[in-house]
Amino acid sequence: MLTDYHNHLENGTLTLEYLKKFTDKASEKGIEHFGISEHAYHFYQTANILSNPWVDERRYYDMDDYVALFEEAWKKNIDVKMSIEMDYTPGKHEEMGSFIRSYDFDYVIGSIHWVEDFGIDLSEFKTEWDTRDLHDTYRKYFDQVVTLAESNLFDILGHFDLVKIFNYVPQEKEFLIEQYERATDAIAESKTCIEISTAGLRKPVKEMYPHEELLKMCYKKGIPIVLSSDAHFPEHVGFAYDKAVEFARSVGYTQLMTFEKGKRREVELG
Repeated sequence: MLTDYHNHLENGTLTLEYLKKFTDKASEKGIEHFGISEHAYHFYQTANILSNPWVDERRYYDMDDYVALFEEAWKKNIDVKMSIEMDYTPGKHEEMGSFIRSYDFDYVIGSIHWVEDFGIDLSEFKTEWDTRDLHDTYRKYFDQVVTLAESNLFDILGHFDLVKIFNYVPQEKEFLIEQYERATDAIAESKTCIEISTAGLRKPVKEMYPHEELLKMCYKKGIPIVLSSDAHFPEHVGFAYDKAVEFARSVGYTQLMTFEKGKRREVELG
């Protein structure tokens, strides 16, 4: 069985016609558990959680329209799960929790795209990597992974080590292992799963999330996984899944986690 839980409609429209392009591709790829998890910052209802000039220019959806789209899909027997990808925002646990509880999500992804005012994966911010302390940025990024897990607000941690996206990676293995260890310790004590995301293969880093060393730690500590392509276009659904399955099996995984209305269940990895 295969999952693809991390996908976005933001480059198209909140219409059934556009949604079906994703679900049809999922069916074509043999993906049995498929979900849409639009970026939460696009919605007016999250203005009290994350606000900065880059985000505020891109806040143009209403959650009522989003929910209505899924209800329309379900009435037509389209098998798709409703989710959200929320930017984990330190100091906003109460607001994030209130938003999450307000909707009947099948699962919720928590991701880290911002280290203070630095959009770590955004091309508009790429040159800032040359002016920032690399170790400080990594340490602060993994600080957020720890507190994200401790919050127990999220079902899935998105693209675990996104911080490597532009190939700015500390060379000291001991430093990286320290960050990996404390992050996986926190996740193992939470309800949070991680995703094997093939999106990194489409990015400058040219490797999946998470790094092999990090995935090995997750397996040893009993942290469940899902598979995700982080598709922003229908053609990316299920991208490089043969490699994702091989990667998961190479460290010992034989099962995936699935979700429905917040409840999780393990299934055999396809």
